[in-house]
Amino acid sequence: MLEEITNQLRSHREVMEAVERELASPVAVFAGMLVDAFRAGKKLLIMGNGGSAADAQHFAAEIVSRFRMERRGLPAIALTTDTSILTAIGNDYGFDAVFRRQVEALADEGDVVVGISTSGSSRNVHLALELANERGCLTVGLLGRDGGTIKELVDLALTVPSPDTPRVQEGHITIIHIVCDLVEKGLFA
Repeated sequence: MLEEITNQLRSHREVMEAVERELASPVAVFAGMLVDAFRAGKKLLIMGNGGSAADAQHFAAEIVSRFRMERRGLPAIALTTDTSILTAIGNDYGFDAVFRRQVEALADEGDVVVGISTSGSSRNVHLALELANERGCLTVGLLGRDGGTIKELVDLALTVPSPDTPRVQEGHITIIHIVCDLVEKGLFA
């Protein structure tokens, strides 16, 4: 058991080193994108499935409430939280439409729309990001593996280079925390 723990922690460190090496500059771009959008009165929409849905909610909570700094709330919505909306859309249009329909209802030109997908190929996330692009939103993918189908679709792809879903999710939440910190400092420091 201790050997397995050591192996998993080693794997975590290797992925975090790859994130630092490969994604530091794109993470800075992402944070700057959000700072500019919030200054312009725009909002952040975030989506994902399963653990990525939880990450979307976590991200929105840090932005609306606060991360480290006492400050005013910022406009962010996790598209994963309203069970009435999710089940109505799923029932009426199918699961592939659960995020796209919300982007249709909520996204305005200049908003930032983030899709979180450990595979990079979640169909419902892909379809929503396609529509976000059509509406003139800035699109970001927090992805895993090789970036999947979403990598080429978004304005900014942050692909955690690992085939292991738990390691990808650890990379995503680390990126989210860094971005929240940079956004607060960029807007309120």
